[in-house]
Amino acid sequence: MKLSSTVVKKQRDSRTPKINWARAEEAEHFAKTVKLYRQGKIDSDSFRRFRLQHGAYGTRMTDDYAMVRIKIPAGEIYPRQLEKIASLSEAFSIGSAHVSTRQNFQLHWVVLEDVSEIMAGLAEVGLTSREACGNTVRNVMCSPLAGTCNEEQFDATPYAMATAKFLLRNPLNQALPRKFKFNFTCCENHGMVRMTDVGLIPQIRIIDGKEQRGFKVFLGGGLGNKSFVGHQLEDFTPEEDLLYTSIATLRIFDRLGDRKNTARNRMRYLVDQIGWEQFKNLVLKERAIVRATQSVIVRLNVDTTPQKLLSPVRISGSDGKSVPDGFSRWKKSNTYKQKQDGYYCVAVTLEAGDITASQLRALADISREFSAEGCARTGFVQDVIIRWVQESDLRLLYSRLLEVGLANPGALTMVHPIGCSGTTSCNLALTNSHRLAKEIQRKFIEMRLDEDDDLRDSTIKISGCPNSCGQHEIATIGFFGGGGRNGKDMYPVYQLSLGGRSDEYTMLGTNVLRIPAKRVIPAILKIIETFKTDKREGETLKSWVHKIVTGQSDSKLKSVDDIKKILLPFTAAPPIESDKDFYADYGSDSSYHTRTGKGECAA
Repeated sequence: MKLSSTVVKKQRDSRTPKINWARAEEAEHFAKTVKLYRQGKIDSDSFRRFRLQHGAYGTRMTDDYAMVRIKIPAGEIYPRQLEKIASLSEAFSIGSAHVSTRQNFQLHWVVLEDVSEIMAGLAEVGLTSREACGNTVRNVMCSPLAGTCNEEQFDATPYAMATAKFLLRNPLNQALPRKFKFNFTCCENHGMVRMTDVGLIPQIRIIDGKEQRGFKVFLGGGLGNKSFVGHQLEDFTPEEDLLYTSIATLRIFDRLGDRKNTARNRMRYLVDQIGWEQFKNLVLKERAIVRATQSVIVRLNVDTTPQKLLSPVRISGSDGKSVPDGFSRWKKSNTYKQKQDGYYCVAVTLEAGDITASQLRALADISREFSAEGCARTGFVQDVIIRWVQESDLRLLYSRLLEVGLANPGALTMVHPIGCSGTTSCNLALTNSHRLAKEIQRKFIEMRLDEDDDLRDSTIKISGCPNSCGQHEIATIGFFGGGGRNGKDMYPVYQLSLGGRSDEYTMLGTNVLRIPAKRVIPAILKIIETFKTDKREGETLKSWVHKIVTGQSDSKLKSVDDIKKILLPFTAAPPIESDKDFYADYGSDSSYHTRTGKGECAA
């Protein structure tokens, strides 16, 4: 049945989010506090802590603008919310939004006095920026495939949402030593549970003949200037212990975390300092105390009631029977067949997470029309997932995406790299990682590398500095930015690492060598070329790199040093007179420098 877009909107917007995350009064309070700060009645450090607690992050080299980070718990976002973000981006930002690797939306270059206007607008649709930054529990993540994954034992989404609701504005976590992160996932392959403070995988055990829900819990992982892989707390954590375990871990971190040394005050450093066995014992003892002393009213309100699926409707237009150009290529690299018969998840490829206001509105309409759950999910790799799409609708959905420039292939392949914001807005960035990610994506789509099955399971991730916001240490091919010098002339460079991964065999990448920014793409292509000539039958780029960095190679290339020798020619810097472009970063036509400001990851 074909209906007008107005009728479809009315029908689908009757489905509202289960949880309203907003408090309208916070916008007014923020506006008053900004005035006091401008009048000199609040010192800059106190205001900075307040600003971050309310989701307003500092913008590169200026106190007059902010980046507003919008919390999207479990990545679940509804059409009206997408449309509101579009309107706010036009009114107060740069006409576009950014999807982060932690499922948030971000609005950049917002005048400080306009932050409260954005907060008020978000509250109208049940969204908030509260605790999206600062030393508190950040956005609670959940795999965008949870509930549809073929490998999962049960849907972790309701538990992620309940945890987010319990911790938001909770006095328990308003002044932690540093930021704190929870990641829920569906299975070993669709999340980063070993690379976060608390990571959780849903598990089912048979106990006394009955099914018992619970989790495999990992503690003490995380990415940064120094990264650590998390440790499993115990063999099985029953669901009734989920909240007690979370509270106990937060209490231990709050009590023992380093508040003086901001460079080493994440929980992973505490675990490393006192040792895993001692930390584990502290958590288990604290959990027993929490279990015995918490009031019976302190509980997670987990709503596992399944949402009723919406009937398909069609907006007047194409019937989707014809096959648009590029559809087969797109379907192969952008869709995931759900465990539910006849349904697919569709990954919408963005360039380094960027999406315009008009595209946000189009995405809102697409999720209304095609998703049987009536909403979308933000992902872990700067993308948006439309779930519960009927297989028969994929052609028409692709046509809609094509019309608004959102039909790039390669979403679930190496062609879709991650790039943090870099020097476009971050105080700590040394290079424009954001732009480099876009350049790689455009070049590799042009080369049709998304169609190469040998490259499908590999990843490219790029950070603008060593702090790993771009997750470079868990990439097959990872980069973090820095500066190089040829005589008196500086140029942007990237440290290359190989062999990182975040699946069941999670490991950090191995540093290889520094490659100038303008040689990164040729260097990646050289790695691929070398792999093609050296690989054994059945090997993918990911498995080939893994065996080399772990010393298990049985082919011609035996070690990281062998790869280093092949890439060494890419490291030479030409005289500036012969290649001025080499000395400029992507997105810049001026001389490169390494000017940075004060970081705001800790306040």
